[in-house]
Amino acid sequence: MAWLLEPFAVPFMQRALLGGTVAAVICAVVGTWVLVRGMAFLGEALAHGMLPGVAVATLAGWPPVLGAAASAAVMSVGVGAVARRARLSSDTAIGLLFAGMLALGVVIVSRSRSFATDLTSILFGDVLAIRTADIALLAGALVVVLAASLVLHRPFLALCFDTRTAAVLGMRPRAAHVAMVLLVATAVVVSYQALGALLVVALLLAPSAATRQWTHRLPPTVALGAVFGAVSVAAGLLLSWHAGTAGGASIALCAVALVALSVAARSVAARSAAVPTRS
Repeated sequence: MAWLLEPFAVPFMQRALLGGTVAAVICAVVGTWVLVRGMAFLGEALAHGMLPGVAVATLAGWPPVLGAAASAAVMSVGVGAVARRARLSSDTAIGLLFAGMLALGVVIVSRSRSFATDLTSILFGDVLAIRTADIALLAGALVVVLAASLVLHRPFLALCFDTRTAAVLGMRPRAAHVAMVLLVATAVVVSYQALGALLVVALLLAPSAATRQWTHRLPPTVALGAVFGAVSVAAGLLLSWHAGTAGGASIALCAVALVALSVAARSVAARSAAVPTRS
């Protein structure tokens, strides 16, 4: 058992485990709505679209999370504005802004000759460098996400299943959609420290996707998704410690592997249930 417990006796591993677990719970709550609503592409676009804001903040010596929040806000507002004014579909607007923001980030980074280390941290995260202040930010974001999900549960549910019915019932689907986008942006912004802009989508989608193999009810999906996310974080940190691999990438890999294991286990369970028992 030493191989399992020894790594987490080190303070920075303890902070990484705690911060990563809180991020996993945030992503489980938001990721459930993302999957039900079909907003995976938006989540990916928000994560990748953070690059210019984080790059500018890093170059200016500001907290990177402020730049990430600014970029996420531009993406969130811009998608709706472009879709309405240019008469484009939402997916097209997201794709255009995603490509534009990512290109802008690369241009900003390319103008700096001493950005290699910071860029790696931005893109792939540095979960082992999580500080107490980062954990406090994650904890505050978790409270906000949980409160918003509870208060807006009925509008979100109506929005996910029937927009017209939501409007008839006075649920204000447009406002609910904006609130859901803001929740996705919040989860992406506060979680990128652990996995980085490129890999945060794995923590947002994979645990909830694994959970959907076993249940389609929302509360169990959120709860089991949080457990799967926490397991992915712990397994990824252990892999990073023993194999000397990057922490964020290891967590993302374990999260995606968990989906594959859930699909395989569900398939085996279904085949077993289909085999008639002999009397």
